[in-house]
Amino acid sequence: MRSILVLNPKGGCGKSTIATNIAGYFASEGKRVSLADCDPQQSSADWLSVRPESAAEIKPAPVKAGKIDVPRRTEILIIDTPAALHGKKLANYAKISQTIVMPLMPSPIDIRAAEHFIEELFSLRKLINRKIKVATVANRVREDTIAAAKLEEYLDKIKLPSGHKLPFITMLRATQNYIKASERGLSVFEFAPAKTTYDREQ
Repeated sequence: MRSILVLNPKGGCGKSTIATNIAGYFASEGKRVSLADCDPQQSSADWLSVRPESAAEIKPAPVKAGKIDVPRRTEILIIDTPAALHGKKLANYAKISQTIVMPLMPSPIDIRAAEHFIEELFSLRKLINRKIKVATVANRVREDTIAAAKLEEYLDKIKLPSGHKLPFITMLRATQNYIKASERGLSVFEFAPAKTTYDREQ
């Protein structure tokens, strides 16, 4: 089973949007997907509750006493995490994940928070004691703006404590497509391709 942790200690950066769209992508590709919503706001769980029966199945992975109850035969587990996640709680989530995707907003505050978070994540290596792939996604970016250019420049330069470059996957534009998808319990991968081609590519 592959576990993908969508993580950023700062709220409002689009973790649930990323988590639900990753889940929708893998489900539409025929994978057995489960989605764990560990955030008290339960945005991903609400998305799952309105998902139409005609869409590819995504099973809920309930969180009980801080532990994720993963449905049997799950191939891909997506974990939507709460804000303000630090210390041992952060390490516990990281322990069960192979991949961490960190959404970032194009603002100086978010960039500085990301730097501190990455330092903390890698300071917990003794608690995690395993290799984890970490990558960033710039989210809700208004294209051709100074803020977008600065964020892209920063993400191209940021280094991990090991000295290696922190992988930067893509920039997701600010578009109504994500809002419309969320309202219907779908991902942009499950809309008509003509309407979401650019978003799918990103």
